[in-house]
Amino acid sequence: MQDFTSYFVEYWVSSVEKNRYNKLEVMIMKHMLLIAGGGTLGLYAARELLEQGCRVDIVCLEEHTSDDPNLRFFVQRITEESLPEFLEGRHYDGIINFIHYKDHREFIRVYPLLMAHTEHLIFLSSYRTYADEQHPITESAPRLLDVVKDPEFLEREDYALPKARCEDFLRSQCAGQNWTIVRPVISFSSLRLDFYMYSKTLMPERAKAGEPVIMPERAKKLTAGLDWAGNSGKLIARLLLNRDTIGKTYTISSGWNLTWGQVGEIYTELTGVEIRWESEEAFLKEINTERYRTYCGYYYDRRFDRAVDATAVLEATGLTREELPPIREGLRIELKKLNYL
Repeated sequence: MQDFTSYFVEYWVSSVEKNRYNKLEVMIMKHMLLIAGGGTLGLYAARELLEQGCRVDIVCLEEHTSDDPNLRFFVQRITEESLPEFLEGRHYDGIINFIHYKDHREFIRVYPLLMAHTEHLIFLSSYRTYADEQHPITESAPRLLDVVKDPEFLEREDYALPKARCEDFLRSQCAGQNWTIVRPVISFSSLRLDFYMYSKTLMPERAKAGEPVIMPERAKKLTAGLDWAGNSGKLIARLLLNRDTIGKTYTISSGWNLTWGQVGEIYTELTGVEIRWESEEAFLKEINTERYRTYCGYYYDRRFDRAVDATAVLEATGLTREELPPIREGLRIELKKLNYL
């Protein structure tokens, strides 16, 4: 006698269009955890997972509520000390870990615990790990950690380098285990309307106040490492649902590849903000790079051309660039949320 589950799967496969993404993976409702997932990327990743038939838990600092029985929020700071208590008695089909570890050794210490409670872990790295040596960028492009010799940078940089060291730990000591590395480009949403070195809601606020935004002329033709968070979240969620991505690395980008000049034109079109393309000296005076992290973000990222070859992630997720809204549409959606249109 055929058991109920087998019968249901057989009936379901025969009665639903077979070209939808990964149906057998989500047939029996999968349970996913997003750690520190209440922000820019996490909420869009959660939405995609819910649409694909999953249950989603999000543990974060933000105060969110949910009317969806398949979406639960836990307001808690996840640290090396609190993680064991949170995971006790829980097991997840997939975990996306959005925490940034300034010290890669902290990630190394919590990694065994994470893996003991999931079938698939996604580690959030960053496109900022890439050096400026290959255009367009593919997943095998040289990283800053591989090519930069500046001892101060290697000692003090606390974003791209820790992420690259976490990547190296996974590849060298955890080969064959169930992890995937993702390197998202800058992902903007209503929470963070990033434009070059400007963030939060500065762009529409400047437009509303009638104040200009200063940009370096040299950036006008550089490809922006930028995408809508709705696209990035969808891509990451689909990688989590695809076990063929285990042990691999993906740059998270839809591949629209606009220049900062083109993105600036969109901001001006939608908000009326005036962008003044001036000398690099005038721009640096505007942003003040005395903070070392700002210095690194500028000289070891924003001054680079960030054209991305998105072939690998699009093939792995079964999506095409045309199925993902372009940057202009994503920005319009987020500005509308904030009543800035």
